Amino acid sequence: MTTTDLEQLELLARVDEIVGRLTQWTQADTAWEPMRHAQALIRRVLTRAEGLRIRLESPLVVATFGGTGTGKSTLVNALVGRECTKTGRQRPTTRRPVLIAHPQTDVEALGLPIDDFDVTRADSTILRDIVIVDCPDPDTSESETPGSNLQKLHRLLPYCDVLIYTSTQQKYRSARVADELGQAATGCRLLFVQTHADLDEDIRDDWRRHLADHYEVPDLFFVDSVRAIREQFAEQRPSGDFGRLQDLLTTRLAASHRIQIRRANLVDLIQEALAHCRTSMASKWPAVEQLEAALEDERRKMTHQMAEQLSAELLQSRGLWERRLVEAVTQMWGFSPFSLMLRLYNGLGSLITGLGFLRARNSAQMALVGAMQGARWLKSRQRQKDAETQLARISTFGFDDALLRESQFVISGYVNSAQLDVEVAGRSTLDDLRDEAIAVEERFLGDASGRIEQIIKSLAAKNSRWFVRWIFEALFLSYVAFVLYRVGKNFFYDTFFRELISSDGAAAVALLSVDFYISAALFFVLWTGVLVMIFVGRLKMGLQTRIRQLAGELAESRMSRGLFPQLDATCAQIAAGRLKLDALAEATHELRNRIATSNGLGARLAPAGEAPTILPRR
Repeated sequence: MTTTDLEQLELLARVDEIVGRLTQWTQADTAWEPMRHAQALIRRVLTRAEGLRIRLESPLVVATFGGTGTGKSTLVNALVGRECTKTGRQRPTTRRPVLIAHPQTDVEALGLPIDDFDVTRADSTILRDIVIVDCPDPDTSESETPGSNLQKLHRLLPYCDVLIYTSTQQKYRSARVADELGQAATGCRLLFVQTHADLDEDIRDDWRRHLADHYEVPDLFFVDSVRAIREQFAEQRPSGDFGRLQDLLTTRLAASHRIQIRRANLVDLIQEALAHCRTSMASKWPAVEQLEAALEDERRKMTHQMAEQLSAELLQSRGLWERRLVEAVTQMWGFSPFSLMLRLYNGLGSLITGLGFLRARNSAQMALVGAMQGARWLKSRQRQKDAETQLARISTFGFDDALLRESQFVISGYVNSAQLDVEVAGRSTLDDLRDEAIAVEERFLGDASGRIEQIIKSLAAKNSRWFVRWIFEALFLSYVAFVLYRVGKNFFYDTFFRELISSDGAAAVALLSVDFYISAALFFVLWTGVLVMIFVGRLKMGLQTRIRQLAGELAESRMSRGLFPQLDATCAQIAAGRLKLDALAEATHELRNRIATSNGLGARLAPAGEAPTILPRR
């Protein structure tokens, strides 16, 4: 096997791969109407692949196509080398298609509707690898009605592999014929032939410019069919462009090129269909993007509401968390002057109760104080229990029905605009939304109580670092040091040593009065209170900030799927389907550059967004 054969097999395998991937894409379920339309179009295109397999080894079907009076039938007779179809004056308008085949060709294997043709046999060299069809004229004044030329033409075109488009100096700008060619050229190789070379001027340059926007035109032929017939009757080889055209049909359309040409036609058709599908879906995609944005907005709104409610629920028990945090800090600090003040602050209630015991003068008073202490302890336990109950209740609070109705109304409008199936892709009743809301709330990632304990430990460690401790200890002890210095200086220096060491014989200063100690004690309490308030305020701010962050995290985790998870999944599925189609279009375009353009044969360019005319294969 030669390298060329291997390359050909590789190209054919690529075509089969693309057909298989497209088949799989059309079988995917989707709730998006534009994608369903695209799938239906691609399925119709793939019917050509089935027809291709059936007719893979059959001769290529070459059809002449052109306006009335452009010499199609004369050209067919000249190509075959004998009169096979009536021409010109005998039949000015082709009414019924004529199929010219070699006597050994099995026309039944072509898959053509043979009953619609006049079949003619001719033992011609050119017919060994092809069959030629003389098509009805597309530019008659009749409309497409049962039995009309246009209906016969449209039934025939899907079976054609190559179209020989004939025109003249008078007809090459015909809009009616150009429109019909635009439909007929989809999935066909093209040859452009200007006839009547004996009568008309050469308009090929202008014709090429006229065709360039819509077709690949590697060559244009300017032929005199009547002269070619005379030359063949005289057993002479046709000269000029007609000889080149006959050689091209004999060599480029030989049996060895059948598969390549038919696969190229299929690739062209697939490319046009994909271009149309992508353009159509792209025009509808902004509505899907708006739906995705609306879903994200609703999710953010629900998340914000849940975060606010979670934060409010958690902060209701912040007094308990704050006492736990101060207790955790004092445990990490150990025994130090300032930590002792924090312990006194944290246990102020117990301290007051203890002082009550000291003041009790009889057993009745002690019993009363004990009852008060027991009530305080029970109240503290109840607060702790209420806080835990509060955490347990956080995972079960619900959304307001009015908010759910509002979300339902907003999203349903975007669903309709995006052309999605509401029954398949969205929640249609308030009960469904409420059930989804309950399911969302039950997706609680972690225990809230455990998370708060972690926060307390983290904040306690953060506020127990050495520089924090040294700052507050130094500020606290600075006042104590000042008072001790003042008392010591008054007691030792001012009272005893000053008189002894002073050179001027100054008298000793009296000891500080009780008023000083009362004032010092009062300012000690105030100074300690200020430091404790600053430190505890720092702890409270950190705790409240972390609790709000925790509420946001819990709300985000619960609302990770939102209230419309099926719609989210549908939008993701649509986006994935578009990406797959884009990948297929890119692969098809790459393959077309390698296989779809045969030397000497033209093809229709794939206009972006234009829907190809796809007629079913039989």
